[in-house]
Amino acid sequence: MSILGMKGSDDALTTKENTNVVAGKTMTEAYKTALVDLLYQLADDDLVFGHRSAEWLGLAPDLEEDIAFSSIAQDEVGHAAFFYSLIAELTNQDADTLAFARPSQERKNASLLEQPNGDWAYTIARGFVYNTFEQVRLEALLVSNYSPLQQGVRKILREERYHVLHLETWFERLGVAGGEARKRVEDAVKRVWDDLQDLFSLGQFADALAVEGIMPVTREHLATAFDQSARSVFERAGMIWPEMPLTHGETDGVTDGRLGQHTEHLDELLSVMTEVYRSEDGSSW
Repeated sequence: MSILGMKGSDDALTTKENTNVVAGKTMTEAYKTALVDLLYQLADDDLVFGHRSAEWLGLAPDLEEDIAFSSIAQDEVGHAAFFYSLIAELTNQDADTLAFARPSQERKNASLLEQPNGDWAYTIARGFVYNTFEQVRLEALLVSNYSPLQQGVRKILREERYHVLHLETWFERLGVAGGEARKRVEDAVKRVWDDLQDLFSLGQFADALAVEGIMPVTREHLATAFDQSARSVFERAGMIWPEMPLTHGETDGVTDGRLGQHTEHLDELLSVMTEVYRSEDGSSW
């Protein structure tokens, strides 16, 4: 089926509001440009993470995790479908085309999410980090002045809380287990932290997002909120909290997926993810 059919477990991720209206007024081009860029970040993040989660089907450690990761994947792709639908309405484009036909250099997902799944410990560490960040970002959007986005986010957060809880539980379990499990998750955290920086990037229109009231926070605010939320989980897992990369050093030279800068892994992922879509022009999968 099409991307618009993937609504996860909440079929209410739609709005009848005019998506080109803000506070009763027609939105400006500057507002729309910043908004669409943010929506691409949200949609591309969830689509890529959803696909990576789906890759565990039949390979997870047990049947329970097969089911859990299938559910997470479906939810994330459903959330992506909602964000793509908003973009489609704002730009008069087709949501399936936005999801499956754009080349890697037009994608806005964080580079962390496109990395291969690796072992179970890496998948858990990345999933925990991303979902903790995602919850922080979505909570920041609860005060967005773009009501179709704000209303959709309220519904999405209900599902995301279960994702965070599931991944926190696994992260703590691996940490307190000691031995090989502890070593693997510690190594995984190091790898995740190497790719963490652009997760907090808000792209080239970050200032406009705040000024226009679309997402009235800074990347430093997101990093601080993430720090406060994730640090306590590290403590419960008995693991050392790494220094947040955004608290020191320069970001120049760091790959920023929000600007379309990606690794070869995204091209490989898109090749697999869009195979059915590309097999017949205009088909739905």
